[in-house]
Amino acid sequence: MDRITHPFRPIYNEDSQILILGSFPSVKSREGEFFYHHPQNRFWKVISAVYRDQLPVSIEEKKELLLRNGVAVWDVIKSCEITGSSDNSIKNVIPNDLSEILKTANIKRIFANGSTAYQLYMRYIFPKVGRDIIKLPSTSPANAACNVDRLLEDWYYIRKIT
Repeated sequence: MDRITHPFRPIYNEDSQILILGSFPSVKSREGEFFYHHPQNRFWKVISAVYRDQLPVSIEEKKELLLRNGVAVWDVIKSCEITGSSDNSIKNVIPNDLSEILKTANIKRIFANGSTAYQLYMRYIFPKVGRDIIKLPSTSPANAACNVDRLLEDWYYIRKIT
């Protein structure tokens, strides 16, 4: 088990109205140096469908999709000990500081991409910022019990905010 520090910056600007938090980047995301980089992660399929936008391919297209729709993306964890991509193996968490995003952007709601992000937020970040978070089902391929139609049904709620 290695201690790993988050390898890339959050995506947001002053027009971001919602913040979606994951737990920590997977091995594939760390290698690709961008959020939800694993080809079987359904995040980009879901977020583009929610906003009725074209499915992005490049990192630049993904950033543009988020910012065009008022979406900020970041992770709860700044560094931790983790084995591979397993959320269940996460130990010795150092949380990210959300103050820069919350100061700069007009964040109306915070969403967790899955239970782990939700639980870590409630444990490490909520006591500092006092902002509620809404748990959405994870888009991870590890969440095989939740198909794309179900994800879309639950994730469509974020569209009502922006």
